[in-house]
Amino acid sequence: MTGRRRKPARTLPGSLAVILAVVLTAIASASASGSVTRPSLPTIERQVMCVSCKIPLNVAQSPQANRERVFIQGLINQGESEAQIKSALVSQYGPAVLGLPSADGFDLAAYLVPLVVVLALLALLLTLLPRWRRHARAQSGQAAISAPLSVADNTRLDSDLAHFDR
Repeated sequence: MTGRRRKPARTLPGSLAVILAVVLTAIASASASGSVTRPSLPTIERQVMCVSCKIPLNVAQSPQANRERVFIQGLINQGESEAQIKSALVSQYGPAVLGLPSADGFDLAAYLVPLVVVLALLALLLTLLPRWRRHARAQSGQAAISAPLSVADNTRLDSDLAHFDR
């Protein structure tokens, strides 16, 4: 085998496509999966916000938070599903009641933009890192070649090294 190293195969576009497909599938399955079990108040409280406090309903302690809890419990008692309860909350209090943006339409950008930014930064890093390494190797090679010792420095170095060998 020779001393030459093989360059790794460029699979960045394929990797990015696989990662993006997995994330989109997870988002789609999370938004499409219906709740089979009966929703509970603590489950819904973790997913919605108090519209007056602007904090999650499960930690809010205000009269408005209590009214929202009573409203949710009434919907649970009527046998509504989680999606129906959220829909009723949005129609009653507006979209600000939801803790997370929806996974469709323009709100999907809240999930995709950070993912695209991270993937772009990874691609940039994978592109620039080999260049930085080549540049650093070239600089270290030039520094070793361009700085020969003078005769006086060489003599002084030999005497200093001989001093430590004792």
